[in-house]
Amino acid sequence: MPFEITEQLIEQITGLILNQDDEALLKLLENEHHADIAEVLEDLNLEEATYIIKLLDSDLTSEILMEMDEDDREKILQNLSEKEIAKELDELDTDDAADMIAELPEDRQQKVISNIEDKEHKADIQELLKYDENSAGGLMAKELVKVYDNWNVLKCVREMRAQAEFVTRVHSIYVVNENNQLEGRLSLKDLLTTSTKTPISEVYIPKVDYVNVHDSAEDVARVMQKYDLEAIPVVDDNMHLLGRITIDDIVDVIKEEADKDYQMAAGISQDIEADDTLWQHSRARLPWLFLGLFGGVGAAAIMGGFEEMINKHAVLFFFTPLIGAMAGNVGVQASAIIVQSIANSDLKGSIANRLFKEFSLAMVNGLALSIILFSFTWFWKKEILTSLAISISLFVVIIVAGIIGTFIPLFLHKQKIDPAIATGPFITTSNDIFGILIYFSIAKMLLGI
Repeated sequence: MPFEITEQLIEQITGLILNQDDEALLKLLENEHHADIAEVLEDLNLEEATYIIKLLDSDLTSEILMEMDEDDREKILQNLSEKEIAKELDELDTDDAADMIAELPEDRQQKVISNIEDKEHKADIQELLKYDENSAGGLMAKELVKVYDNWNVLKCVREMRAQAEFVTRVHSIYVVNENNQLEGRLSLKDLLTTSTKTPISEVYIPKVDYVNVHDSAEDVARVMQKYDLEAIPVVDDNMHLLGRITIDDIVDVIKEEADKDYQMAAGISQDIEADDTLWQHSRARLPWLFLGLFGGVGAAAIMGGFEEMINKHAVLFFFTPLIGAMAGNVGVQASAIIVQSIANSDLKGSIANRLFKEFSLAMVNGLALSIILFSFTWFWKKEILTSLAISISLFVVIIVAGIIGTFIPLFLHKQKIDPAIATGPFITTSNDIFGILIYFSIAKMLLGI
């Protein structure tokens, strides 16, 4: 039966904490998964959550803390001493431990590190903290299983047993030379079916995918996704094996990138969450809202220049929202396809080819929609020139919006700017203005005003 948080469960837990009934509280939580306990703690207040963290064993609470929302975890860490935090870090893999330390204020980081008892673990964490958090080095863990190419199978198995004790999951066995340079990988099947005296150099597979320690997190995600990898080794410029990145870390990267792009497409300029403060929400949304405001003012100014024509042909005014909306919709559709292709690294062909393809598509869609709009307008008003002006304007607007929606994200990508901004209010507002300008210009030409 799936775990479910109910009001009764929260009331039971808060009651046990209030009565300091540690034995009953431990019994209640002993069979629950650390991810479920983390979910429970997020429904408790800070004091209650801290109480449970201090009550449970650190091998469990370290996993619980890593499952929690970053803001909630930060608050709990503020209530723990440097020694208590160091005890949690001793139970974590180096990559998770480095992430947790990085969230602490700088003045506490060194104090916590100094309290870590395992010297090798401490050194590995300090090394990881030197890398950019959005690079392969910032994602990798130092825990892995490696063997040397001059060992035989028997020695290899013995050493693997000793190393595996410190590795949560053994995804791959990496082969290095005496200089710790990555040579290849080892198949567990080959290892089990080969004579114990056989040198590893005769067994290992030289072909192995890897990433450089300075590669971006997005590049790592693309490689792992392309080759369907559960883990990938990380090397430096001289092919020295430094660590490995596992699929759970990459899933987090993909989720964060998707969340960021989704918010940017909605006109939110920075990563925010529902529980963030009013000021944080305003600061994230206002820039794009100002853009929309200026766009609306610009559209109104354009319409003001055609006031005489609108007075004589009031029906043109009624179709203004339609023209603006269609321009924005077509632009967003075109830009969304390009941004998605860029994100998935499957964008092929030149910019000219992409623009021609979008132009052709816009021609087909624009023609179909314009014919429908012409029929409706003619049936309603029985004015041939007015109907032509509105339908031809829609046709041209759809073509222009499609081209703009395609070109802008391609241009931004070429300039090393995140093209996701092109799928939001930026495209919508710019196409609204162009759409209205085109609409009234064509109407003026055809109606002779």
